[in-house]
Amino acid sequence: MGSTPQARRSDTRERIRKTALDLFVSRGYEKTSLREIAEALGVTKAALYYHFKTKEDILSAISEDLGRPVDDLIAWAREQPQTPATKRELLSRYSAALQSAIPIYRILQENQASLRGLAVGGVLRERMEAIGRLMHSGGLGFDTQIHVASALLTVHFGAFTLGELSGTDEQKRQALLDVALTTLDRAVAETA
Repeated sequence: MGSTPQARRSDTRERIRKTALDLFVSRGYEKTSLREIAEALGVTKAALYYHFKTKEDILSAISEDLGRPVDDLIAWAREQPQTPATKRELLSRYSAALQSAIPIYRILQENQASLRGLAVGGVLRERMEAIGRLMHSGGLGFDTQIHVASALLTVHFGAFTLGELSGTDEQKRQALLDVALTTLDRAVAETA
């Protein structure tokens, strides 16, 4: 019993996304062509074109896949009361969700000039801004907002700065989260 055409198409699209992601990370978005993606997959450019018309289409699909946990987190947080406990949970969940999305953020960071006008950059920026608005909601004072921003930036940008440190990715993520939660807890304690 073989797989359905739709299942094979989905598997092929997943292989394309994974291969393109690997190439975009290792070579850069601008330096990777559709022809090179097709060659890495062992398919013709026409076969690749059947699934994705442009590199931007592939990047958008990658962004959608990797960003889905963040989108789900934003939807969850919007339904919660804006309490210190919710902000703490949001920061913890964002840290975990960001871990799987690091490759797409790294691609955008390293290819800013060539990606500036692409829609995918706007989508990622909107996600980050939504997380920021949720973290800053609730009528916080200026000093508290600065601490909240510092905690969020620790989680978000810290993930890109620890590559050379020893330890597993999970150990690094947890260490960043611990620093961020300490900063957040201190800010909340000062307002209580």
